[in-house]
Amino acid sequence: MAGGGILLADKGYDAAAIRAKAAEKGMFANIPPRRNRKGRFVFSGWLYRQRNLVERFFNKIKQFRGIATRYDKDPANFLAAVKLIATRLWCTSL
Repeated sequence: MAGGGILLADKGYDAAAIRAKAAEKGMFANIPPRRNRKGRFVFSGWLYRQRNLVERFFNKIKQFRGIATRYDKDPANFLAAVKLIATRLWCTSL
């Protein structure tokens, strides 16, 4: 995996092990620190809010029964179904 990615997660994933694993892979861990955290970390509020777009997308595709229950056990067929649904959602949003 190429480095330079961004790990977006909520406070539940604020752990030193997760941050270390992300750093090991060359990723920036954008995780809001817990209230009881002693160390300070770089955190982008704007970038964290963009996570909502991904959450809403997954919520929309789960409205389709075949994706929510994963009828297609073959990964290639499942990915094709997700792409078709994503295209349909994109076309209806125009």
